[in-house]
This record gives sequence, C-alpha cells and structure tokens, in this order.
Amino acid sequence: MGRESGQATVEAALTLPLTLFLLLGTLQLFLLLQARALTEYAAFRAVRTGSVKHGDCEAMTHAALGVLLPVFARTDSPAALGAAFRIHRDNRYHARQDAGHTGSIVWIARERPLRTAIPANEEESFDDVNRYARLDDVVRLEARLVFWFPMRIPFANWVLGRMFLAQLGLREYSSVDPLQPARTAHWGGRAPPALDVAIRQELLERAARHEYVFPLQASYVMRMMTPARPRYFRTQNCPLTPEGL
Repeated sequence: MGRESGQATVEAALTLPLTLFLLLGTLQLFLLLQARALTEYAAFRAVRTGSVKHGDCEAMTHAALGVLLPVFARTDSPAALGAAFRIHRDNRYHARQDAGHTGSIVWIARERPLRTAIPANEEESFDDVNRYARLDDVVRLEARLVFWFPMRIPFANWVLGRMFLAQLGLREYSSVDPLQPARTAHWGGRAPPALDVAIRQELLERAARHEYVFPLQASYVMRMMTPARPRYFRTQNCPLTPEGL
C-alpha cells in the first residue's frame, strides 16, 4: 500500500507542473488575445486623434494609453481610471505599480506623412481643392503601434516568455523542462520570423531584467482632418519610439 502511495505521489509531482501551466497558461493566453483586440483599437484611436490634432504625438500617445490602461491597471471606477492615467501618462511602466515592469508602454511609429515632406505653408494650402487632383495627394496619417503587453500570471509568464524568445529565434533554452521536470527541454533553433531589430533588442533587454512581455502590433491609416504641423514632426516617430522602427 505504501509503495502504491509513493508511486502516486511521484506521478502527481511529475504531472503537476503541466497541469498548473494548462490552467495558468490558458488564462495568460486569454489576456493576450484580449490585449490584441485592444491594441488594434488603440492604433485606431491614436491615428484618429492625431488626424484632428495636427499629428501631435502627445495626444496620440494619450489616446492609445486610454484604451490600453484596463489591460494592466485598475480602471473599475472613474477615480481609479484617473489615478492610473496620471501614473502612466509618461508612457512608462513603473515597477511599484506594474508588478516589476519598467520601460515604454507603447511605441508609435508614424510612417506617413514624412517629416521631410511637410511643406512650410501647409496651413494655407491644406484646404485647397486644386491640390487634390489625384487620390495620392490626400495627406494621410499612417502609424504603427507596438504595445509592450506585460505578462503577469505567475509561472505562465516565465514559461511563455522563454517559449516566445525561443520561437522568435532570440534565445535558446536548454535546461530542465519546466512542464516535464524529468526531461531536458531544447527550445529554439528555428529560423526566426521577420522582426524589427529595435523590437528584438528591446525584447532581449527586458528579458535580461526578468520582465516578461510580448510586443503586440497594429497599424492604422486615416486622412488628416487638420494640416500636419512641423513642430509636431521634429522627429518622425513619437518619443520613446526608436527612429529606426
């Protein structure tokens, strides 16, 4: 009887990590899918706001943050929402409030219009119907948004973080398999998919700080409702976003 009990204990110990990961990993993936949907809406809101505010990066960033705050902060009341926005309006995670996460929350790369193509007299010629002889003449605001989604479910974040790095070809993992401790895991070695150098570097830097994130990306384009102003395009991309993105 004691031998059978001991065998059952060993089997339970071997299967417990996998069972735990199935539960926690499912929850983490559900949150990831939810964040993916909000990322697409955040890209729309950022571009919509920029189109009516001359391409102002601060307004675009705040619009995106307003959509994404529920993903990582408490927003269940007007007071909580306001407090969360005040903390994160600088577009950065703060370790004390965000479970150890630091760094940028979103990157916004403005792909159109190009800052070098914005004329000095844009204010005067923007409403001139004669300039829109061709559809391509319409001034559009096109932006790509990267949301650094923080994975915060214990154990699942560690396992998924290592899986993502291996799958993206950024860091191999060859050690005890966290899901089957009796085996050695060999994750990685596959050809990495296309991924911006800046995003690859940021992922590795955050992983080195033991911050488990996943870069969710979405793009949106819309006709400018107001003329782009040079003072809002001193850099092509919005602050905290690498120019090479």
